[in-house]
Amino acid sequence: MKGNLRDFYQGKRVLVTGHTGFKGSWLSLWLYEMGAEVVGVGLDPYSERDNFVLSGIGSRILADIRADIRDPKGLKAILAQYQPQIVFHLAAQPLVRLSYEIPVETYQVNVMGTIHVMEAIRATESVRVAVMVTTDKCYENKETLAGYREDDPFGGYDPYSSSKGACEIAIQSWRRSFFNPVDYGIRHYVSLASVRAGNVIGGGDWAKDRIVPDCIRALEAGKPVEIRSPKAVRPWEHVLEPLSGYLMLARKMWEQPTSYCEGWNFGPEPDSVLTVWEMASALVSCFGEGALRDVSDPSAVHEASLLTLDITKAKTRLGWKPRLDAAGAIALTADWYKRYAREDVYALCAGQIKKYEGEE
Repeated sequence: MKGNLRDFYQGKRVLVTGHTGFKGSWLSLWLYEMGAEVVGVGLDPYSERDNFVLSGIGSRILADIRADIRDPKGLKAILAQYQPQIVFHLAAQPLVRLSYEIPVETYQVNVMGTIHVMEAIRATESVRVAVMVTTDKCYENKETLAGYREDDPFGGYDPYSSSKGACEIAIQSWRRSFFNPVDYGIRHYVSLASVRAGNVIGGGDWAKDRIVPDCIRALEAGKPVEIRSPKAVRPWEHVLEPLSGYLMLARKMWEQPTSYCEGWNFGPEPDSVLTVWEMASALVSCFGEGALRDVSDPSAVHEASLLTLDITKAKTRLGWKPRLDAAGAIALTADWYKRYAREDVYALCAGQIKKYEGEE
């Protein structure tokens, strides 16, 4: 698959929304490494230590564009100018706790922003494949041990999760209304899919209220790591895991446009589903020092306590499977944070990608 992916993306014009973000920067870097012509569309990065900034990927890709997906005219103009063949839509307001503070903006970005991207795709004849990234939190979470499957109902308690559920419904509607597989080659030439990942970790993430950045900030400051939801269970996976799935899916969609245009889960194996406390403990252990402190607050805003994904579909139909267990994902994440301050970050990221590609 490694060779096939590199051969496939070589010379392809690929647009990535949210390329300045955590996952978007890694995807842009990976695509660039494979020889794709990458057009990035996003807002300013969160901090000067973000992977996007330190890796310098913005200066290497074909176009590094600052634009807001809430601007439909601007989006259409960008796609019209650059004529991408493949679109990966990652731009979003991605934080649960922040969504309680800015619920309207969360919906504007996540729901209407996604619709604007799909409308821009509809207006651009060059696009053949569109992969829309949502989240594992798009499902109506019943806090059960069983992992959610792609045909489970959408929902969401908090504004972020519900906005992503609404996102999925919009994607489903646009696929049926404008990108229907039945009409492929007659009314359109677009294969449209949505993808849902678990709790993604990896180097270069400094977002507020995410466990890994919170851990690293505390460890670098010599303070205890404060854990607000120690018993919450999450499907932890390294950022390269779902990205490998997205890249594989897009190739399949290109080759068989009507066979893969649907929803897909990309999560870890069941043995990598850990509590927040277990994950943070393992990360601290990789650093060799540090301590955890339980600061859970019963009056805090609601966050899901149990969430897992069923990845049977991706494994059986795509031939995709996770290459790292939780320990491997945490070790690779810790490796980035231990090295970023003294090494060339682009080379660090490219090296981790090559290492991941070589894992069997």
